[in-house]
Amino acid sequence: MQTLEAWLGAASDVVWGWPMLALLFGTHIFLTFRLRFIQGYLGKAIRLSLKRGREGSGDISQFGALTTALAATIGTGNIVGVATAVAAGGPGAVLWMWLTGVFGVATKYAEALLAVKYRVVNRDGMMAGGPMYVLERGLGQRWLGVVFALLTAVTAFGIGNMVQANSISQMVATTFGISPWWTGGVMTVLTAVVILGGIKSIARICEALVPFMAIFYVVGCLILLAMEWHRLPHTLSLIVQSAFTGHAAVGGFLGAGMREAVRFGIARGLFSNESGLGSAPIVAAAAQTKNPVRQALVSSTGTFWDTVVVCAITGLVLVNSMEWTKGLVGAELTHAAFADLPVVGPVVLTVGLLTFVFSTILGWSYYGEKAVEYLAGARAVPPYRWLWVAMVLVGSVVTLPIVWSFADIANALMAVPNLVALLLLSGVAVAETRTYLWSGNLEAEAPPVDNPERNSKEVPE
Repeated sequence: MQTLEAWLGAASDVVWGWPMLALLFGTHIFLTFRLRFIQGYLGKAIRLSLKRGREGSGDISQFGALTTALAATIGTGNIVGVATAVAAGGPGAVLWMWLTGVFGVATKYAEALLAVKYRVVNRDGMMAGGPMYVLERGLGQRWLGVVFALLTAVTAFGIGNMVQANSISQMVATTFGISPWWTGGVMTVLTAVVILGGIKSIARICEALVPFMAIFYVVGCLILLAMEWHRLPHTLSLIVQSAFTGHAAVGGFLGAGMREAVRFGIARGLFSNESGLGSAPIVAAAAQTKNPVRQALVSSTGTFWDTVVVCAITGLVLVNSMEWTKGLVGAELTHAAFADLPVVGPVVLTVGLLTFVFSTILGWSYYGEKAVEYLAGARAVPPYRWLWVAMVLVGSVVTLPIVWSFADIANALMAVPNLVALLLLSGVAVAETRTYLWSGNLEAEAPPVDNPERNSKEVPE
């Protein structure tokens, strides 16, 4: 078993190595220029994202689709993942992480646009979309769609379910001394209540949970920064300088060069915001929207909130606390940094992690569900939901490092077919953007969504 864990760990290091980082970040930059710096429309996108009314065909509101995607995206990576980047890459990693968010907005926009354009209505009258449908209907490569769906199903049960459940139960056991069986039982019941109701139930909970958890966490971080405001100018200067020169050893910190700052900053940024991995477009395809561009704009704000705001402010708190100089890593570093605010700091961290992780379980359940539907048809969805609920309890009481490593590999491999589609269909994204956004026709209605009754090949039985 230890040998298998070592092999999987080595394989994970390979798939998340420089070639993958270069492909992902390179796609971000390519699409940024191809779409004429779509980031300039972020203000318009945020205003659109706040609308909750029905405005087109779809299952949930644009805001519901955004918050469900954010629920799956904002997780432990925004807190512990940032600490890992700072500990390994130094303060400069925060700037590179922030840059992945800025450029990643273009990639999140493009993949959401294509997901809405190529979505279909399944036999139950619900929307179905995502990279698997883009690969099949946009590129005519159904086999790649099958590969993506299989990888998504594997990844969902790993990093989207059992690993998340385990992190909650272990944290509650450490902080409050409560048995993982109790935590797992409560979490299993809560998960069942939400996901057995389908995407509308998930979106309804996420619409309430995500804004609360994000505001609560960000306000807590701002209080921490305000307490040590005199350090902020030095912290900002340190982050910028270290991003391009590296940082020498200090205290218990072993030192990191520019190479480490770039590598760990980009890697954790990409892993956190998931731009290019192909997960968020699955729920974007369920949105009620007049045309693909409107939902693409809304979805692009997810990367902004996740990385440009939440990850960046976490990085500022960690670097500003100076706890990273003591050789602390991961969860130890975050606990030490938030402990600077007595009583309130640990509460902010605990509530932040609890809500972040539980929301990830909800969001990823929908991703896995749509992947299973693509592979086996709508009849496979109810059993899948019950299996998902059961795995929450299993993940709460059993530590499975092999599951984490395997899911980590599958998560990286998900990106490959999705990035192929994004690059080859970038012309389609540009054409749609020209039709609706650059021409001032953002209120125009797109053609009706295809129904499998007319083309049964588009939604497999």
